[in-house]
Amino acid sequence: MNFKDIQELVKLINKSNLTEFKMKDGEFELSIRTNKHQKGRQKQPVQGTAPAVPATQPTAPIIQMSPPVQQPYPQAPQPAPAPPSSKPQAEPAKTEASDKETQGDDAGYLEVRSPIVGTFYRSSSPEKPPYIKVGDTIEVGQVVCIVEAMKLFNEIESEIAGKIVKVIVEDAQPVEYDQVLFLVDPKG
Repeated sequence: MNFKDIQELVKLINKSNLTEFKMKDGEFELSIRTNKHQKGRQKQPVQGTAPAVPATQPTAPIIQMSPPVQQPYPQAPQPAPAPPSSKPQAEPAKTEASDKETQGDDAGYLEVRSPIVGTFYRSSSPEKPPYIKVGDTIEVGQVVCIVEAMKLFNEIESEIAGKIVKVIVEDAQPVEYDQVLFLVDPKG
């Protein structure tokens, strides 16, 4: 079960009248509890516990997950802070010019983007070869990398087909949501 599936499950549970949901698949366990009350009924507080939340407050699910089997990945290095620039006005002009050049070179290429925030890995383990490299042809649905988020290793599948032209992110680097990971030539 990937992060997107869990998000969809939480949305469905919030819309339903369920107050608790548990799921177990091998070593993966998922438990979701909400603070929902039936209309007109309030739970009586148990001796020594906090009173129940009034029904007028929005409820948020409580998610508990057991960690999956540990993978032998190293901790991602933290990026070093950028050194202060002595010419703050000259730098942006150079950056804009180089961005325009890059856009001209990358025109017509499609992008494979990260669907989640996490740490980017090109292979399933340090000893294995990368899923894809520059020059490889990929198909829709093919696994192109892994993004680790909260100790879950999510296989990222391509939504496009073509030839890999450029790998944008270095292995074991943090990535943001919707960050470009690969450039793909759809004609390739």
